[in-house]
Amino acid sequence: MFVSKSFLALHSELLNTITNQETFKRMNKRQRSLSQETEELLNKQVELEDISSAIYLSMASWCEINGYENSAAFLYEHTEEEKMHMMKIFRYINETGGHALVPDVTNIKHEFDSLRKVFEEVLEHEIFITNSIHNIVNHCYSSKDFTTFNFLQWYVTEQREEETLARRLVELFDIIGVDGIGLWTIDQEIGKMASGSGGAGTAATAPQA
Repeated sequence: MFVSKSFLALHSELLNTITNQETFKRMNKRQRSLSQETEELLNKQVELEDISSAIYLSMASWCEINGYENSAAFLYEHTEEEKMHMMKIFRYINETGGHALVPDVTNIKHEFDSLRKVFEEVLEHEIFITNSIHNIVNHCYSSKDFTTFNFLQWYVTEQREEETLARRLVELFDIIGVDGIGLWTIDQEIGKMASGSGGAGTAATAPQA
């Protein structure tokens, strides 16, 4: 059977391409600086940050339909912040030779008993996230992964600030109280903490007691 030289050349080129791709894959695996265990922990944190974003989005929606427009603005802003937190880790995993996985977030709560309960759950969730970050930081230090250890210091500082803010929000309910125009006043104060809009979405006149 006659086989043209052009066919043989194409066949040879294809084999070389496949060989080079396989070699690149093997080299790429050898060159990763992220351990498998650290990659798994970071992917879990990606999921938790995505869950945080979904939780705050659900809380924002509840606040909005219940008339707490300023609290909604605050929580919408934090929804976007949590997405940013997630993406920083997501990109870091890939940049250090790992494989960032897209989370599958389900079973998000949509109903809340009160505005106070919303922000109590915010504080509880932020403490949970802090503990998760600390666990990864401890792992990185123990395994001498100082690159990831250094990367996570931003999150350590961020979580301290997030917890402090969440505590201040819960304290508003004790300081101001919820009777009369208390809830309206609390919603206004929370709105002042939404930096994106310079203090929430709407300026309102205090309702009559």
